[in-house]
Amino acid sequence: RALAAEVDRRGIEVTSVVNCAGFGTHGPFHREDADRLAEEIAVDVTALVDVSRAFIDRLRVAGTGVLVNVASMAAYTPSPNMAVYAAGKAFVLSFTEALWQESLGSGLRVLALSPGATDTEFFDVLGNDAADGGRGRQTPQQVVTTALRALDRRTPPPSVAVGRRNRVAATGVRLLTRRRAVLAMAAITRRAVIEPGTSSGARA
Repeated sequence: RALAAEVDRRGIEVTSVVNCAGFGTHGPFHREDADRLAEEIAVDVTALVDVSRAFIDRLRVAGTGVLVNVASMAAYTPSPNMAVYAAGKAFVLSFTEALWQESLGSGLRVLALSPGATDTEFFDVLGNDAADGGRGRQTPQQVVTTALRALDRRTPPPSVAVGRRNRVAATGVRLLTRRRAVLAMAAITRRAVIEPGTSSGARA
């Protein structure tokens, strides 16, 4: 609300909002710092909801507004050793897809964008390059291009995963039992677990 008030004070007309700020923690949940986890939820979930609510009315009034909330491929399955981060992104995905339906016919385009590992400062701050599971990283430009192409469709989808491999993975995980999905993700995140007492957070 303070952000919206400041925007109004400066006379800025807001037609698009992209909620991209966030950070992740990595390591077994029982070893994570409680205050850091609270901060993670505040940034990845609470702030995203607050900013979306503060601006959605004016975006709907604009008739051609855009609201993009950045989720993650982590949103599609629980991620042991990144439990809070993945759960937060699952919230973002579900929340934004619901807003997509509520906004149909209003002129507001709503999109949940799910990148995979992306070449940003996220892993620099995390201090653990292995946390990407050893997969090739996307460029920020690829992520942005995917979002713009989805929004430009005649009927934009509620969500989109970035990259063909990630789109296949997002669909394929639904064919697994929950047990198999969690165990498969654990096999990926287990390789990069930070030693006890050295859990880190990363901004993205």
